[in-house]
Amino acid sequence: MTIFAGEVSLEELQQRVLLAYQRVRGETECLAAPLSVEDMQLQSMPDASPTKWHLAHTSWFFETFLLAPYLPNYQLFDPHFHHLFNSYYNSLGTPYSRPQRGVISRPGIERIYAYRQSVDTAIEQLLDIVPITSTISALLDLGLNHEQQHQELLLTDIKHALSMNPMAPAYSENTHEEEAERVAALCWLEIPGGFYGIGSDGEDFFFDNEGPVHQQFLPDFSIASRLVSNAEYLEFIEDRGYQQHRLWLSDGWSLVQKNDQKHPLYWRETKDGWQQYTLHGLQPLNGFEPVHHLSFYEADAFATWAGKRLPTEFEWEAAACHLRQVNQLASANLLEKRYLKPLAAQNGHTQFLGDLWEWTSSAYLPYHGFKAHKDAVGEYNGKFMCNQKVLRGGSFATPSDHIRISYRNFFYPHQAWQFTGVRLAGD
Repeated sequence: MTIFAGEVSLEELQQRVLLAYQRVRGETECLAAPLSVEDMQLQSMPDASPTKWHLAHTSWFFETFLLAPYLPNYQLFDPHFHHLFNSYYNSLGTPYSRPQRGVISRPGIERIYAYRQSVDTAIEQLLDIVPITSTISALLDLGLNHEQQHQELLLTDIKHALSMNPMAPAYSENTHEEEAERVAALCWLEIPGGFYGIGSDGEDFFFDNEGPVHQQFLPDFSIASRLVSNAEYLEFIEDRGYQQHRLWLSDGWSLVQKNDQKHPLYWRETKDGWQQYTLHGLQPLNGFEPVHHLSFYEADAFATWAGKRLPTEFEWEAAACHLRQVNQLASANLLEKRYLKPLAAQNGHTQFLGDLWEWTSSAYLPYHGFKAHKDAVGEYNGKFMCNQKVLRGGSFATPSDHIRISYRNFFYPHQAWQFTGVRLAGD
């Protein structure tokens, strides 16, 4: 999301910023609306957070980075919140233990919504009385994009929590898409080698890890025209893919053995066939839809089994730009469509944007010339550039004005609770 592009009057700028702020904040509460108070308290594993925490932390971000420093005479809503809802900013104090977020039963949800309302009112005051400097505008942009990240995390985390319930309850009963009866044939797109511009050019908002923009030389390569489907992944399972150590990286094989894993997260083999837990509850596995909730290790093992490989993040970005996917946002399966699941690729739909985050083979490392900010905001991305893998493209839970070709998501290779899938590449 970028809300400060273009030359406008101060009054128009204030109105634009306020409307964008209200829209993003309202979307978060809309996503939380189907959940009960009990749902919002759940934390099913250390990597996930309760919905209540997401609602509070995103407000903490605006209070900490904008209201406390820039709104004259601002008083913290509750001084305890500074510790409770700090995620990982050590320069601001010791964050509350992430694995223990689910035991914070108090403050209750009513208090959290009062906190959000108080922060919203104060942001309106800030926009009304404080000049919008370049620093404030950058922090507002960052805060809104930060909240949009947590909108997706809210959905991934509550899906994991609800999946632990033997009743397999649905987050949403509404399905807006009929079951696909076919999938586009997988074709190989030939991408010519050469120098490609990688990263953000800085004209619109981007996270610091997307820059500096630079030239990257790539040999000729090919890339699949769509994501791998459930049916294709099922062939891997039936060919004993989870039992063949030669297909797996060592760390991945160790995890498969330790957890006795035989299929992706949320798949269930029943007497009636394969089923899959979704945000719409337990559903029969649709073979045409993209396989998702794969770890990097699973994605890499499948690629090895298929005689292919995962693309590098530079190949992914070069292919997306070469194929002009930046113009495909309107047709992409993103959060606003509310399908809440990946869709089977149809002819002409390459799925470079939306549907699922795509694992790449690239380590999450800084681009040449990257420098983290020296203040607390510098902790946002840079300190995580170790032992993680880059994902590209967004998912069905990513807001449409949040994703872009240069966006670098990152997770540890063993993690699978995010909306992750796989696209193959070849030399």
